Amino acid sequence: MKRIYFKIMMVAGLFLAFTSCTKDLDTVPLDPKTTTSATVFDNPDAYKAVLAKLYAGLAVSGQSGPAGNSDISGIDEGFGQYLRGYWYLQELTTDEALISWNDQTVKDFHYQTWDANDVFIKAFYYRVFYQVALCNEFLRQTTDAKLADRGVDADLKADIVHFRAEARFLRALSYWHAMDEFGSVPFVTEDDPVGAFFPKQISRTDLFNFIESELKAIEPDLVDARQNEYGRADKAADWTLLAKIYLNAKVYTGQDMNTECITYCNKVINAGYSLQPEYKNLFLADNDVNNSEAIFTVNFDGVHTKTYGGTTFIIHASVGGTMDPAASGIDGGWAGLRTTSAFVNKFSDISGETDHRAMFWTDGQSLEINDVGKFEDGYAINKFKNVTSTGTPGSDLGFPDTDFPMFRLADVYLMYAEAVLRGGTGGDVATATNYINQLRERAYGDNSGDINESDLTLDFVLDERARELYWEGTRRTDLIRYGKFTGGEYLWPWKGGIKEGVATDSKYDLYPIPSSDITANPNLVQNPGY
Repeated sequence: MKRIYFKIMMVAGLFLAFTSCTKDLDTVPLDPKTTTSATVFDNPDAYKAVLAKLYAGLAVSGQSGPAGNSDISGIDEGFGQYLRGYWYLQELTTDEALISWNDQTVKDFHYQTWDANDVFIKAFYYRVFYQVALCNEFLRQTTDAKLADRGVDADLKADIVHFRAEARFLRALSYWHAMDEFGSVPFVTEDDPVGAFFPKQISRTDLFNFIESELKAIEPDLVDARQNEYGRADKAADWTLLAKIYLNAKVYTGQDMNTECITYCNKVINAGYSLQPEYKNLFLADNDVNNSEAIFTVNFDGVHTKTYGGTTFIIHASVGGTMDPAASGIDGGWAGLRTTSAFVNKFSDISGETDHRAMFWTDGQSLEINDVGKFEDGYAINKFKNVTSTGTPGSDLGFPDTDFPMFRLADVYLMYAEAVLRGGTGGDVATATNYINQLRERAYGDNSGDINESDLTLDFVLDERARELYWEGTRRTDLIRYGKFTGGEYLWPWKGGIKEGVATDSKYDLYPIPSSDITANPNLVQNPGY
């Protein structure tokens, strides 16, 4: 897997064994060709290879390329990819994106009319818990006792300390996604048995406390900030995730934790990161090269990570109409994704000449959306591309090399500013204004977009987050934190299924637990209103 710099061992049998219902889980298969967790770790190289699978779980959809051997069943393999599912839930439900396709219930996201049988919600839900299961099994197989039994040498044991911390980080990341999207969910760790049992449901507050405690516990065992291989978690990724849960703590637990957010933002800011000089280069095929802003990325490679999810989906689906696919480094557009006038209007100049972050395609497109199913209704966005900073196409025109920025420094600057405005201590408005102006000076190319301290308000920060972070999977969470996702305080075109936008039910601030899981597990209680 390019740019993670370590390869994935394709051990599909191992991961099938993770969910085995066999009573004797230590049984070695009679067929010597069968690979299970009981045998795969006989090879010392397997520890890093299986860790690579944990990271790959965010990027790929199965074991053999774009289609044919999916990790989860019941949905097209591309639709069931982790990042694509997360993007659907975080972006298609907001003012930043809508899609023209008629695939099953996909338009219900923009209309905010989904229910507990939605196939896309179910796919992401099961993808999250598949990822948790992989992390749990890795932790079961790397205990001190297991390593001693296998005679693992001291050098490898020292590496495995870092590997285990990374696995716990990845599990915390997925549990954060579960907490943010679904609230109270089934809860399983490596201490639970492997096999058939009914997981207990954990409250949103208790899950918050678990994630917080995990992230604090693993900090000493993670590689120092900016010292790990590109694409792997380090202390800064840990601190950023802590800052994110603290910024949203009022939503998750009812308690403000803005001071804690500032504390961990400061840790990241003081770790030596710097803004990438050119905003557009953050979203190109070579965005892994000299990227001083990236804190944690989901990595893609046109040769080694072929998938119809991730940036393959984002880049292809955003190209249509009069757009030239070759200019985006792809072999054809899928004519799906556009944005609403509510988002476009956050830029005073949509040409991109003033604020270079305004990457709209307007030729042949109308600003207003009369027909959600027509690609030409709504401005297109040309932010993510499969070309390098020098204009060279990526390694494959069908599957981009472009990595997805899950966490980057600009987001930390914006979190710092918001937490200060919300009353957190350990920061100040002058410093927050300076951080915002650094973003705007990059965007404008000079200081013409600078603001004064008096301009820095919570509403300004929300709009600046939209201008800086659009299509990066933050918007739904941001709008919920501000009380503007559901209800009628903030309307955008086609919210609630009406062209002008209408108020929606607050139940949509959480997604439902899929009906299939409610039926299967008597321990689960559905979210209110579903």
